[in-house]
Parts: sequence; structure tokens; C-alpha cells
Amino acid sequence: MNLIRQIVRYIPTLLLSFVLAVAVWISAVTSTDPTEERIFPRPVNLEIVGLDPAMILTSNESRQVTLRLSAPRSVWEQLNTSATPIRALVDLSGYGPGTHTVPVQIQIGVTPVRVVSYTPRTVTLTLEELSTVTLPIEIVRKGEPAIGYEAGEPTAEITSATVSGPKSLIDRVHQLRVVVDLTRANDTITRTLPVQALDASDLQISGLTIVPDQVTVIQPITQRGGYRNVVVKVVTTGQISPGYRLTTISVYPPAVTVYASDPALVDKLPGYVETSPVDLNGAREDVEERVQLNLPEGISAVGDPTVTVFVGVSAIEGSLTLNDVPVTVINLEPGLEAKLSPEAVNIILSGPLPMLDALKPGDVRVVIDLNGAGLGTYQMAPRVELTIPELRYESILPGSIEVIVQPRKLTPTPGR
Repeated sequence: MNLIRQIVRYIPTLLLSFVLAVAVWISAVTSTDPTEERIFPRPVNLEIVGLDPAMILTSNESRQVTLRLSAPRSVWEQLNTSATPIRALVDLSGYGPGTHTVPVQIQIGVTPVRVVSYTPRTVTLTLEELSTVTLPIEIVRKGEPAIGYEAGEPTAEITSATVSGPKSLIDRVHQLRVVVDLTRANDTITRTLPVQALDASDLQISGLTIVPDQVTVIQPITQRGGYRNVVVKVVTTGQISPGYRLTTISVYPPAVTVYASDPALVDKLPGYVETSPVDLNGAREDVEERVQLNLPEGISAVGDPTVTVFVGVSAIEGSLTLNDVPVTVINLEPGLEAKLSPEAVNIILSGPLPMLDALKPGDVRVVIDLNGAGLGTYQMAPRVELTIPELRYESILPGSIEVIVQPRKLTPTPGR
């Protein structure tokens, strides 16, 4: 009995000791891993769950939630590194058509975490009945083919499509169509085109799902009788200057459409028409000229009967070696003289042959620039100066010259 009394007497002391121990443990834990309150660094995307398959969400309210959380520092590290630690849910189970204000539910996959606050706490969503309709696809053509061509009946591999979306939008759908652009077409068009949903005013309706949303359309384009496409052949006369060569001959447009009231006339053409002659006699540069087409009698050009001819002319390149070209010293300080070794160099020039043939001694100079050079011995690279910009030097031998700069020697006066 006395033992029990003694135990009972010490119960308050034991409880106090336990409480103090817990307090010390909590203090130790919080001091090493303190609880911090922060805003979660990433907005959380709102997830819609429980939506009736026969309904569709039509409102465009913000779909992100911002949260303020309280958690130990170590837990914050998990929250920041985890891919999807937090979910923000809106449960639409049991909701029918109309506008509804629905609470946002927060789920956190890491503990211990306390949600201090979050926004928005509710979202207003509009639900509509999901509707589906199947309609034929109409092919609409715009523009006109190139002159001399005509468009046949277009065909599509798929002739109808299924449209789904909110009933209010489906009720507005008047037709489905694809648009084929025929502008200046001169060959059959095969193109994959988007399917458009239009209302009765021919305005496109967005926010719908169309399956398939693209179809391939084949639009035949054929040439009318009496018309024919032919290439343009350039005719030239004369010879360019000696030492020059032709680099290119081109014409724009490279092909033209011709017409004859008698289809047999255009059928007899060899597949090309010639230009009036372009005179190249003595040409030393590019020639660009607008010339007439030389068309047979009874045949006319559709559109402009002239074409632009471009003839590229450039000089034939060659090379020339010049031996023992003297080296000239420039910018030498007064009172000094320079000795060069060697005093002449060999250089190789390249460029248009006519200019190489017309080269004169004064057109080439090799110099050593001694600007700022004092007494001493130098190894310096000579510089080639050309008065003809079309020429260029390829090499110079030797590439370095020894230069000795010394005081100028005075020439003694005779008789003294």
C-alpha cells in the first residue's frame, strides 16, 4: 500500500519530466529544422475531375492556383525538387449544364505541410451539353488559273467530317468547307487543306473539334485549246572582245504562253520561241536588254511580248611573272640612308588577260615603308602597290628583305 502511495506521489513529477523532455526534443528539432512559411514558388495548374462525358467546359477562367504553405525547411526542399508534389482539384461530379461556383481542393503528397492560404479558393465554371454532328465538306475555289488554263471539278479523298463541341456552337454550324486557291495555277493542284466550320453568315466558328481537321483535295488544271506554254530561246549575234568570255545567258521569264485561233499552229511549234537577236559585238561587260519575241505569223504572246535577256561577260583570267622589280624605300627619316638586300624582287600577278597584257612599268611598285625606323638592321616585308584595281598579286619573292638603316654619308666637295 505504501508503495502505491509513493508511486502516486511521484506521478506529477514524472508527467512534468515527460513534458519537459518533449519540449526539449521539439526545441532541438525546430532549431535544426525550423518551420518556414513561404509562397510556393510555382503556380499549380487546376485539374478538372469528375466531368460528365456528356458535358463540356466552356468558360476560360484562370486555371492556376497560388499557395502559401508552412513546412519544415527539409520538407521545403522536397517540395521544390518534386515534380508534382501539389494538386489543385475541382470536382465536377454531379454538375449539369449551367454556370457553377465550385470549391478548389488542395492535395499535398509531402508531409508535414500546412496550407496557410491559397487563391482562388473557388472557381466559376460554365458547363454545356456536348453535341456532335456530321456534315458534308464543300470545296470552295478562289482566284483564277493562269491565262490559257481552266479548272476542272475538284475532288477530295474524304467528303464529310464530324464536328463536336458545345451545343450552342454546334447549333450555329451551317457548313464545313475547304478553300482551294487557284490564283495563276498552271498545273493540277494536290493540296492538304484545313476544314473550316462556318455559320450562316460565312463566319468561321472556333472552339470546335473537327475530325478529320484536314483533307487532301485534287484540283485539275488543264490548258485550253489554242494555248501553249513554250520556253524562250535567246538568239545572239556578234563576238565579245578578245580576252573575255561568256559566263551565263539567261532570260526572264524563261517560258511564255502563246495563243493562236487555230490550235494547229501552236501544236506545230518546236516547244520554244526565239528572241530578237541580242548584239554582243565587242562586249566587255554584262549585257542586259529587253527584246521582242520572234513569233511566227498567226501566233501571239499572252501578255507582254517582250522578255529580259541577261548575258554575263567576264575577262579571261591569267597570270604574269615580273622579275627584278626594284624595291623603293619610302618615309625614311632625313639624314639617314637605307641599304637593301636584295634590292629587287620577283612578283606574280593575276587578273584579266587584257589588263595583264596592257600592264606598264609604272602600274606596279614594290615599296619598303621605313616610317619611324631608326638606326639598325631590320627584316621587313615589302608591299606591292598596283594602280589597276582589277589586278592582284599572288606572291612576292623573297617575302622579306634585309634593311640596314645608317647615317647618310656626305659626298666630299671636289678640290678640297
